[in-house]
Amino acid sequence: MSEIDTLRQWIQESERIVFFGGAGVSTESGIPDFRSADGLYNQKYKFPPETIISHSFYRENPEEFFRFYKDRMIYEDAKPNAAHKALVRLEEQGKLKAIVTQNIDGLHQMAGSKHVLEIHGSIMRNHCEKCHTFYDLDYVVESEGIPRCECGGIVKPDVVLYEEELDDVTVSEALYQIEQADMLIVGGTSLVVYPAAGLIDYYKGNKLVLINLSATQRDDVADLVVKGKIGEILDQVIE
Repeated sequence: MSEIDTLRQWIQESERIVFFGGAGVSTESGIPDFRSADGLYNQKYKFPPETIISHSFYRENPEEFFRFYKDRMIYEDAKPNAAHKALVRLEEQGKLKAIVTQNIDGLHQMAGSKHVLEIHGSIMRNHCEKCHTFYDLDYVVESEGIPRCECGGIVKPDVVLYEEELDDVTVSEALYQIEQADMLIVGGTSLVVYPAAGLIDYYKGNKLVLINLSATQRDDVADLVVKGKIGEILDQVIE
């Protein structure tokens, strides 16, 4: 039986599926990932992208941070792709219990998924650091330079920067869902970013599936490895 057939059969047999996804889920929507040849980490800027999207750089150079953030981390025209839509179908069937995503683009919710745990936050949520007023994405995009609240405070995106802690509540819920899962599908991630990548260690079942274009560091511990584009693969196996 082929990997695709095995994947399809496992999905049919499972009742509590959790999907754990990374940047590769959104590349088919035209959002570049971080580590590929044309990914963010290989772009040329005055500072390395890892430096720019760190908490200390944000504090010291907010103007440079927001120039990069608006230019390289917001893709307003991006639309959900076949992977996002297939996961909606799986949730509607009652099989998919949660999506744990490293992505900040909001595409899972745009596609219609209900239970999405965004462990690195979301560009869709922004709050004033002084008075905590909520602002939407458009406010940040349309602001000149540093987005500021009426009170004068900086409007900070709800995204987890380097040097910042993950949200405890979101991580706890993600761990719970992964521990309870009878099948864990991991897709579009190289599994090198910690602590996020460590979450899959909490899975206790025997249907750990890795779907990715290239090999990952955890292929050897997976029960099934499927190479290819995640959108094409999920679209084939989820009716």
